[in-house]
Amino acid sequence: MSQTGRSERELTVEVWRGGAEGRFERYRVPARENQSVLDLVTWVQRHLEPALAYRFACRVGMCGSCAMTVNGRPRWTCRTHVGQVAKGGRLKIAPLGNLPVIRDLVTDMTPFFEKWQRARGRFSPTRTREDEPAAVDPGSKARRAADAGIECINCAVCTAACDVVRWNPDYLGPAALNRAWTLINDARDGARAARLAAVSGAAGCHNCHSHQGCAEHCPMGLNPTAAIAGLKRASLIALLKGELS
Repeated sequence: MSQTGRSERELTVEVWRGGAEGRFERYRVPARENQSVLDLVTWVQRHLEPALAYRFACRVGMCGSCAMTVNGRPRWTCRTHVGQVAKGGRLKIAPLGNLPVIRDLVTDMTPFFEKWQRARGRFSPTRTREDEPAAVDPGSKARRAADAGIECINCAVCTAACDVVRWNPDYLGPAALNRAWTLINDARDGARAARLAAVSGAAGCHNCHSHQGCAEHCPMGLNPTAAIAGLKRASLIALLKGELS
């Protein structure tokens, strides 16, 4: 009952507590109009469980830090309306899959970013600040391919949705490979050969089964599966030309 004596509609929310060997705890949370899943988690933390650990920053779908597993699906919780996902007034909220759990809803992102490093996901310039800026044709095929994947914000939703990462934790994963593909198509970058060698190894692009889970779940609407297919073609061509050992 509310303080005014009127009954209040509630949601049953199960939230993961503890580390990898933790368990779900059940809470009753007031239902509100235009309520996001992040709102529910915040309400639990502020009113019921002050020690509940979770991440968020912008609340408007710009940073991706609030990504969690909601009813079995990785999502940005700030942009997920409760009315879209609640089943019979119930929600189950867990940390992102395929990443180590630190505590509660917080995962360790270290393996995710280490895979970016292994995939040589950093830009390797070919000019210095003393040189004239490189002229890049925005309508070129390579530039369009780079633009198609460049809006990744590192939320790790695709990694959480990837079956191959689940089967093989060493697999570089869709985010790191998508980043590599954008750089392969950047005319200003000078590490093409080294990057192709990095992404075509034992845990690289050729492990992708093209299940499209990453594309289906990406909140930015990107298609890492297409980027990985591009890497497969590029690495095979480089091998046939003798550019890869």
